Amino acid sequence: MGARRRRTGHDWKLLAESCTALLERLPELVDEHMRQLAEHSPVYGEFLPYDQQWREAEEAMRIGIQTMSAPRDSPRRDLEYAEEAGRRRAQQGLPLELLVHAYRAAGYLVWDALMEGVAGQEPERLAVLMRSATMVWSAVDAQAAVATEAYRATEMELRRRTDERLQALLDALLEGQEAPGLAARAAAGLDLPERGPYAVVVLRSERRERESYRRPVEGEGFRFIWRMRADCEVGVVALADGQGLDGVARALDGRCSGPGGISPVVAGLAELGRARRLAELALRTCPPDATAVVRLDQRMPTALVVSQPELAGRLVSDVFGSLLELEPGDRAVLLETLDVWLSCEGSAGRAAGRLYCHRNTVFNRLRRLEQLTSRSLARPRDLIEMTLALDAYRLG
Repeated sequence: MGARRRRTGHDWKLLAESCTALLERLPELVDEHMRQLAEHSPVYGEFLPYDQQWREAEEAMRIGIQTMSAPRDSPRRDLEYAEEAGRRRAQQGLPLELLVHAYRAAGYLVWDALMEGVAGQEPERLAVLMRSATMVWSAVDAQAAVATEAYRATEMELRRRTDERLQALLDALLEGQEAPGLAARAAAGLDLPERGPYAVVVLRSERRERESYRRPVEGEGFRFIWRMRADCEVGVVALADGQGLDGVARALDGRCSGPGGISPVVAGLAELGRARRLAELALRTCPPDATAVVRLDQRMPTALVVSQPELAGRLVSDVFGSLLELEPGDRAVLLETLDVWLSCEGSAGRAAGRLYCHRNTVFNRLRRLEQLTSRSLARPRDLIEMTLALDAYRLG
């Protein structure tokens, strides 16, 4: 723009005459431009019909040539058109580098045509054109820059809209909604098979980086796709055929600051709603201070307890009734002893080591538990009741 302001009236008149003459040759210039683009890349011919490309190229070159010789205060129609072209090409899917190349190639073609038009003519006209070189190439650079900026902005907006659409599809699947073609649309958008082994992971954490949707984690033949929610993070896991849940648990180990639950394997995207509910149930088997990610198929007894809160409460009162009347500290010692003894597979010696006490102390505490609950740890049914009551008490 600055170069255009420095032109004298005489220079402007000579340049305008050259540009007017060049416009008469515009159809042949566009033909040559299209030929050069086709030689550079076959992609140009794949994203739009030739006739449409030709018309748009003709309009862009005509506006560009007219702008070169326009009065200095004229609107920059070339930049307006470049902005529109950048948006269009992003929507049509033409790679950005090919868009920029097209502007550069058109600039070279117009410049060469201007030079040819004054060759052999009076030196004065050639001198004017050479003085205008900076202005011509500044205009081409500005057009390419504006088209690039519009392209990138449109590309980001398209990506945002696509992500929002895919988020909505994935959320609908995770909520268990049933709609014709829902799973197929989600499969196409997420680049996942509609049928195949899947699992769902639900992680509970008060503080996690709210990373963008579709944060894939590859490993051991599976892939995670995450959705952030208010109080948890939900991950859809696409497994390879024959891949179990052990690898999923290993991949998540140490990656989150709070506990999580893993659903059983389901047979397709349409079953993600059920898988999410089962993963949430697995998460509910984790006490508040837990950090492990657990599998539902390995926590079934506890899952049965937490899935029936009213019955769980009755179980705690029936089994631990007298125990609950003890002082909190005394009650905590007895329940901790039972918990450690169970985790040590009924070994009083190992439990004593964990509790930093004598094994006879462990026996004494267990006997007191049996007296308070009127149950025997040696009877399988009583042992099951006490184990489930302990889970219900800790989780309640």
